[in-house]
Amino acid sequence: MSLRVRVPAGKFPQAGGRSLFEFDGKSLALFNVGGELFAIDDSCPHQGASLCGGRLDGRVIQCCAHGLRFDLASGYLLNSNKLKVANYPVEIVDGEAFIVIVTEESAP
Repeated sequence: MSLRVRVPAGKFPQAGGRSLFEFDGKSLALFNVGGELFAIDDSCPHQGASLCGGRLDGRVIQCCAHGLRFDLASGYLLNSNKLKVANYPVEIVDGEAFIVIVTEESAP
C-alpha cells in the first residue's frame, strides 16, 4: 500500500531550488533538478543531520555535518550501497506534486 502526500502550496521548488516540509512527524526535502523532482527524508542516515541545506551538485546532495554525498535518485551514498537515505518517487497530477510513500506493510 502506498500513501500519496500532496506537496503543500508554496513548497513546490523552482528549478535548481529546494523546499522542506513536515508530514506525519517526519521532515521531507524536495529538490528540483532541471525540472525533475526528487524527495528524500531530511535526515542523514549517518548521524541525523539535515540534508536539505547541503550543497547540491546536480542530483547529488552533500551533508553539511560530515560531507557524505547521496544520489537523490537512488538515495545511496555515492560509490556505495551500504548507506542510504530514504527517497520517494514524486508524481505530478493536474499540476500538483505528490510524494509517494510506500508503507512498510506493502514493502517487499
